[in-house]
Amino acid sequence: MTTALAVPRDWTEITREWMTAALADTHPDAVVDGVTVDMRDDGTNRRARLAVTYASGSGPASVFVKAVDPDHKAMIKMTSGLLHEPRLFNSNLELPLEHPLVYAAVIDEAEEDFLLVMEDLAARGADPRDATRPLSVEQATDGVRGLARMHGRFWGHRLDRPELGWLEPFVPWDGMQYAPLPAALERLGDDAPASVRALSIDALIEDVWKPYVRTLTIGPVTLLHGDAHVGNTYVVPDGKESTVGFLDWQVARRGNFALDLGYFLQGALITEDRRRHEGAILEAYRDALDLPADELPSLDEVWLRYRASVAHGLTLWLCTASAGELWQRPDIALALAQRYSAAYEDLQTAAAIADLV
Repeated sequence: MTTALAVPRDWTEITREWMTAALADTHPDAVVDGVTVDMRDDGTNRRARLAVTYASGSGPASVFVKAVDPDHKAMIKMTSGLLHEPRLFNSNLELPLEHPLVYAAVIDEAEEDFLLVMEDLAARGADPRDATRPLSVEQATDGVRGLARMHGRFWGHRLDRPELGWLEPFVPWDGMQYAPLPAALERLGDDAPASVRALSIDALIEDVWKPYVRTLTIGPVTLLHGDAHVGNTYVVPDGKESTVGFLDWQVARRGNFALDLGYFLQGALITEDRRRHEGAILEAYRDALDLPADELPSLDEVWLRYRASVAHGLTLWLCTASAGELWQRPDIALALAQRYSAAYEDLQTAAAIADLV
């Protein structure tokens, strides 16, 4: 993948020559004639949709670009991994699940900067989802099977590849202990489980989240998306079915499979669907791992790890909901905080963590 290009500091610095080089790996005959900004959405990262025209050859009519926002660089380094996403796509490894095509991943190591040039998913009719537009049971099962295919491909010793030498383990980070948790608990209201309403921020971080995250390096590890909540998914039509894809690989890590599995499933379904169908969906996940019998986790292990994994979604979305509009739309944060809170009680997460540590 093309990495020799300089990282533009502004979208207006993306010239036709720069875009021609960025598309060269996938569209070698394309000569770009013009690049214009159709849309920009600057948040934690800078994002834009660019319209592209061609003097000769052919290529995508539009691309999606993503780069570092300097104002959020320190926070991204602490909580996710500033250069993980471009490094992952520069590894040229096949990821056996639906994800956006990346035309170029350009990295400036010295400046800790990057720019991704990706397909515009709207051109494929992709339907981005969030907590206010949850997945159906069938769609969630498809997403779980995709995660399983990826986890199985990189399970255990299969993760030991030179191309992934940069991949860090999933470990706790600092900062969330400053979240004003009472604000989130007030928004949850009296319907929240008593086990969640009883939590202080210190108990949530020190007794629930950190002990769970420390278990992620125990036992076989795999390649994790790391941030597979429903807001990082989309649905594309695929004949009579629909396929669930995963965006935003910035938190890619090595760790236990259940982080992705639980974080995705517990937030992607409404609580009633999760309660009714999660057992069958976990069996579908295990079946799709496609591992030898002596490496396949037992269903009991999958279930225990899944129960414990609620700790991650609960902590992240209670902290996000406590921050008002700072990090996420309040309706989205509240919906996810409610789903993970219900799962925390339903699945007896505290007891599951105690069984793991």
